[in-house]
Amino acid sequence: MTAVAVLTAAARTASSGRAVRGAVGIAGLLGLAELAGRAGLYDSSLIPLPSTVLARAGTLVVNGTFLADLGATLTAWAEALLITIACAVPVGLALGALPWMEAAVRPVVEFLRPIPSVALVPLVLLLTHSDVRMEVAVIIYAAIWPVLINTLYGVREVDPLAKDTLRSYGFGPLDVLRRVSLPSAAPFIMTGIRLAASTALIVAVAVELNGGRTNGIGVFLIQAESGGGDIPVMIASILWVGVLGLTINAVLVATERRLFRWHYVLTADAR
Repeated sequence: MTAVAVLTAAARTASSGRAVRGAVGIAGLLGLAELAGRAGLYDSSLIPLPSTVLARAGTLVVNGTFLADLGATLTAWAEALLITIACAVPVGLALGALPWMEAAVRPVVEFLRPIPSVALVPLVLLLTHSDVRMEVAVIIYAAIWPVLINTLYGVREVDPLAKDTLRSYGFGPLDVLRRVSLPSAAPFIMTGIRLAASTALIVAVAVELNGGRTNGIGVFLIQAESGGGDIPVMIASILWVGVLGLTINAVLVATERRLFRWHYVLTADAR
């Protein structure tokens, strides 16, 4: 086996060990909470037993309304994330490759980035006249920054010697960008996409909770609260959102490991 293969196998083993320990920790915590509730250490009418929540989570799998709302949230999330990647990556590459452009745009980026995306809901809804377009636009606004910033810094971290070597052989700026800068920055871009995916899901649910949509997971939570305050169903819905977020992150991490195995081996210890 090569050194890279050995390091990759070791990194995978360490990652699997962390996953197992995490699962055992969660199971232990739920077990303790179940025992505490049944022993009367807290009011189970206010904080449902884990077994009750898990049972309700199982029923949601066959709940048509829940599945339709989940699909609406995922559709908006996926559309916004694809648009974010398509816009942020080229802009980040341009800003990283052209310092004068980055210096001109940086003040605008630093001004816009701290603005809470959810605060833009009324304005964007007024401009778009569509709750779906509004949600997608707000998600894009929140998710674009991780991809843009990571792409920019990824291009900055490219080895100058590699670029100078390519230029010395007569390659132009676009060839240098395509052959050196983009491949070297790709792991940074992937990290930005992972961060953006989580941010996009959070913002999607937040927009729906703020009354920006007529359907979606956030709307399902509001209806569960207004329909008699079904706390177990509300917590079960939140649980599924968490599972969804973990699944998305796991898929992106697996993709990153497969595409950029060398980068994963170098950074595995920091994860």
